[in-house]
Amino acid sequence: MNKTPHVALLIETSRSYGREILRGIRRYVTEHGPWSIFMELRSLESPPPPWLKHWQGDGILTRTGTPEMARAISQAKVPAIELRTRRFGEHFPFVGIDNQALVQSVVRHFLDRGFRNFAVYALDTEDYFAERCDGFLAEVQKVGFECHLYRQAGSREQPAQWEKQQERLRRWLSKLPKPIGVLACTDQLGFWLLDACKRAELAVPEEVAVVGVENDDSLCTMASPPLTSVPLGGEQIGYRAAEELAALMEGKSSPTEPILLPPPDIVVRQSSDIVAIDDPEIAEAIRYIREHATHGIGVEDILHTVAISRSSLERRMRELLGRSPNAEINRVRLEHVKRFLLETDLSLDRIAEKAGFRHPQYLSELFKRTFGLTPGAWRTKQRETH
Repeated sequence: MNKTPHVALLIETSRSYGREILRGIRRYVTEHGPWSIFMELRSLESPPPPWLKHWQGDGILTRTGTPEMARAISQAKVPAIELRTRRFGEHFPFVGIDNQALVQSVVRHFLDRGFRNFAVYALDTEDYFAERCDGFLAEVQKVGFECHLYRQAGSREQPAQWEKQQERLRRWLSKLPKPIGVLACTDQLGFWLLDACKRAELAVPEEVAVVGVENDDSLCTMASPPLTSVPLGGEQIGYRAAEELAALMEGKSSPTEPILLPPPDIVVRQSSDIVAIDDPEIAEAIRYIREHATHGIGVEDILHTVAISRSSLERRMRELLGRSPNAEINRVRLEHVKRFLLETDLSLDRIAEKAGFRHPQYLSELFKRTFGLTPGAWRTKQRETH
């Protein structure tokens, strides 16, 4: 296109996810623009702008909240990308989160911490909530465990009667086997679930560990304890959606399948930051590893702390975690390495030292064997994504 594209952003500014998407769009426009952009402060329920009916623009990026909005976008007869749900406009190309990859990451998160009891707190008001619930149930069953389910009643996320809802949640939580890992399909549900745990006098995360979805900073940090959550990668999704819209405005064909992007790494907070093991000696060994792995410990150090033979430690850890003690030490160290790579500009030598590796070359080889990329290549890819 020779002229500056005129693009409408019909995306809510009332939630952190919508604002993340807008940042991703802004990054794309900064790199590839300029675009002439219409944007206003919106909620999901905001009506279509009055001018949209006769607009002569070039493209729309939308998070559609109502059938009315979907009709207005269709009638505009310009390329449009949907970023919220396919329920209202299945004929629009869709860019969003890969809910299957999301629930797989949550199941791994719980399994890595030794959980063998699972539950999901679900809401069916949106198709993507149902996808998370159904996917989590299937993924837990796939790894050989049972998953308990609580579906919130009603047609809205907000409860009609707060106290009655919390009492029902309290009773459900009290009956669950412990310790248990629970996926709350949104951060709002996770916030309420943690309140219900407090009412039931259940220790979090020792008895009930909770993971939410969206990583809304207000909800996650206001929760008691702070809520672990899966970010939805809004900036990455916004960037990719802008890229796809630019291609449509240049006359290229629409994608035939939804474009689903994997979520970023789980942001671990206190609500799930524990190892859930019924075997007290192995639980103590795992806690020791988590607290001291970056200090350069080896298996002998664990044996000096836990009254157990080496053969018993090896056998019981493999039975409970599917990993040897040394593999668990390296797993914890590599998680620290990933955080240092993503959040700092430290050299690999300094990262190896801070993560408890004696030799940077061994760290580099182990990292590539585990994640398929060298530490430097992984850092570059993650920073481009984020």
